Amino acid sequence: MTSTKTTPARAKAPQTGMEPAKTPRGRRAEASASEDDSRRNELIAKSAKLFREKGYEKTTVRDIAAAAGMQAGSWFYHFKTKHDILVAVMEQGLTRSLQDIEAIAAQSLPPREAFRQLVTTHLKTLLGPNNHFIAVLLYESRSLDKSAYGKITALMGRYEAIWDEAIDALHRSGDWTMPTKLDRLLLFGALNWTAQWYRLGAGISIEELAEQAITFILRSAPKKRGK
Repeated sequence: MTSTKTTPARAKAPQTGMEPAKTPRGRRAEASASEDDSRRNELIAKSAKLFREKGYEKTTVRDIAAAAGMQAGSWFYHFKTKHDILVAVMEQGLTRSLQDIEAIAAQSLPPREAFRQLVTTHLKTLLGPNNHFIAVLLYESRSLDKSAYGKITALMGRYEAIWDEAIDALHRSGDWTMPTKLDRLLLFGALNWTAQWYRLGAGISIEELAEQAITFILRSAPKKRGK
């Protein structure tokens, strides 16, 4: 017969509910990731301003690096090509704008109030400081390749769908009684054109401009004959 020995069970470590403290290496990794995100966002912001002022084609990668305070080749760590930066400018701006109006749509506001908030938010996005992506989106979309154009168009479709629903709600409420297929296009044309002449600090705030625009739009909206 062979004898067997029993091994005492290993005591379990007490459960404290506390996660292990992060190592210095972990903290450095988090700090590095945060710094990378910050530099990437700075590149996007500086590029958007340059694309608006000089145009996409005339802006060089050296211009972008200089504006961001980086060495000429350093930005390749964040983006492979200038085209990738253009896509990021449009995508980031559109995503943020979409989040803003989705928050409005989620409130189930009365039609007129929802429309008022949409117009105000659209004008703030269009005319506010450092929102250069709008001009880039309007005038540089032709520089996108097919894949990127599809991605940006999909985001635009979601943005426009919220507006279409808001306008439909106005139709149903009687504030805009004769709908046409061109309502949103004509509305965007009027709102977007303000970027050509409006200047911050010129005597009227964006909120005041929005109120005047809403009054004009709803006053001018097609009405049924006899009303």
